[in-house]
Amino acid sequence: MDKVSHLHGLYLVTPDWDDTRKLLEITELALKGGVSLLQYRHKTADAALRQEQAECLQALCRSYQVPFIINDHIDLCLSINADGMHVGGTDKSVAEVRAIIGSDKILGSSCYGDLALAHAAQAAGASYVAFGGFYPSKVKKYPVTTAPTIVSDWKAQGKVPSCVIGGMNKENSAPLVANGADMVAAISSVYLAGDPQAAARAFVNLFPA
Repeated sequence: MDKVSHLHGLYLVTPDWDDTRKLLEITELALKGGVSLLQYRHKTADAALRQEQAECLQALCRSYQVPFIINDHIDLCLSINADGMHVGGTDKSVAEVRAIIGSDKILGSSCYGDLALAHAAQAAGASYVAFGGFYPSKVKKYPVTTAPTIVSDWKAQGKVPSCVIGGMNKENSAPLVANGADMVAAISSVYLAGDPQAAARAFVNLFPA
């Protein structure tokens, strides 16, 4: 699997669902719609549930040839040999995580609305940088203060792909993709959609083939 080529399109992030069967069913529908990258993020799960869900999701992703990465938990990433990690502003630094997981895994970094953070993350070994929030989110709580122009600024300055996150739907993410966003991260717009496969496909269709 060429992991770098998957850093383009719909970047699906899991919700805090304890129902593993439901999580897998909806995720598979989304994968059928064309997800490029899946991040496992469950902020309230205990270690046993995280392990179970991560192993099941990874097996599902591998059947669709989609990279699977873990939010925050380096030990979990290493124990199941996931395809990579995503770290936020309060987690270990990009440099620390890169040193632990090695050079071959995907590593993403939350950079909010700060180009300086993005440049530092890139220099420390990030595979992609994530900007946001741009819009109010049903899931993640953060200031909605990121300027849309950061996407085009990064396109002109940065060397690694960018991802946009925060209340994304196919309408409000379209101008960010037009400005150069390489990936759109979504949670509720897919997982809570009446037709998750169609919702995923709608995001995919924002990107040139």
